Amino acid sequence: MIIVMHPDASSEEIAKVVARLQALGADVQVSTDSGRTVVKGTTESRLNEEGPWAMLPGVDRVVPEVVGGRRVGRQHKPEDSVVEVGAVKIGDGSFTVVAGPCAVESRDQLMSIASAVKDAGAHMLRGDAFKPRTSPYSFQGMGKAGLELLSEAQQAFGLPVVAEVLDPRDVDLVASHVDMLRVGTRNMSNHALLREVGRSGRPVQLKRGRASTIEEWIDAAEYVVNEGNRHVVMVERGVRGFDDSARNTLDITAVPVVKTLTHLPVMVDPSHASGRKDLVAPLALAAVAVGADGILIDVHDHPERALVDGPQALRPSEFEILMSQMIAVKAAIRS
Repeated sequence: MIIVMHPDASSEEIAKVVARLQALGADVQVSTDSGRTVVKGTTESRLNEEGPWAMLPGVDRVVPEVVGGRRVGRQHKPEDSVVEVGAVKIGDGSFTVVAGPCAVESRDQLMSIASAVKDAGAHMLRGDAFKPRTSPYSFQGMGKAGLELLSEAQQAFGLPVVAEVLDPRDVDLVASHVDMLRVGTRNMSNHALLREVGRSGRPVQLKRGRASTIEEWIDAAEYVVNEGNRHVVMVERGVRGFDDSARNTLDITAVPVVKTLTHLPVMVDPSHASGRKDLVAPLALAAVAVGADGILIDVHDHPERALVDGPQALRPSEFEILMSQMIAVKAAIRS
């Protein structure tokens, strides 16, 4: 177990935590990390049961023990990880906005949307060249031609680009055109793909599977990190439930839970969670309020003509309004 003390915790408060652990027979280690005192106890189940530790004076948070330990776990790295994608930092306390079309459809479409989202304040551009579709007859993406357009947009507007990769055989191709790879919900448990993106050296967004538990999602991230790639960002995008009022059910609880169990940044995708443009803004603002590190938003200049997920896409003018609302919520939380 790891107990992270408040930056202003007194020496007496720290000593009391140490003494309590030692009284339970724990082997205690005390260290200072990023200005905070971190107290580590031995791996004993009764340490987690004794408490409540978080109620002790001077304690900021308690990271519970995970059997076997994970490289992505707080036990391995108590401080938050910051993932850098070009000049953009995810997880440093700022709020990263990734916006763009769900799928690249043409040069004019991509350039128009890229220009609009940059003007509105987006930090990164999203757009997929390979699309996993439920029906084999639906638009599957432009493939390599779409990747080349994404590379052109990156050069034209200076926005780092993230795109989905579906096949382990395509990892090198996609990585050569974009700044960040994304593993989608359908592939969260594709271990061959996870290992390959882990070897790519590119930062990775890992979406939660639509029927996956948080533990399964974290284990998927471990596959990537075990290949030497520590630049992983978790993305909550909703899970499949019994209610059909929205495309999925956004598990907003997952954000603080994953941020407690792991040191990885956590983003939210309200577009794919809801499937409805009228729900995107409320869910996006909830993501800001709950402490997410960023957000993915589908933006399309003509949603009614979109080849993929038009009903959930915001128009550029709607995205601009949402940006101002998210900035206001973030400022209110900080104050």
